Amino acid sequence: MSAQPQEYSPEAPLPEKNLRAIRRALVVPQDRDGFDAGLDVVLAEVRASLDLGRLSEFIHTWWLIACDSTKDPQGRRDLYEPAARVQDMAETGKPIPRGDKTWRQLLAERGVER
Repeated sequence: MSAQPQEYSPEAPLPEKNLRAIRRALVVPQDRDGFDAGLDVVLAEVRASLDLGRLSEFIHTWWLIACDSTKDPQGRRDLYEPAARVQDMAETGKPIPRGDKTWRQLLAERGVER
């Protein structure tokens, strides 16, 4: 891909809803890597099925992520920190801490019901 990442400020306008603008708005390397890998998969699916619906879904999903990246770039960076810590622990053989509560309990505390 030739689109390079670009730092956006919270005052910046939202990115256009096209692949180049979306990728350019992704400030976190993990997001760009995920976008590139996902795009390869989606394009292979489109070639096989000749159905552009999957590409439209991909663009919409990544546009939402790009909008988040535009509005809160540090939040996007912070999103990956816990995952990196857990991955480091797993690679070094350290035990991964488990929470006291299940996902259902945490969601219930926040008023989310299934």
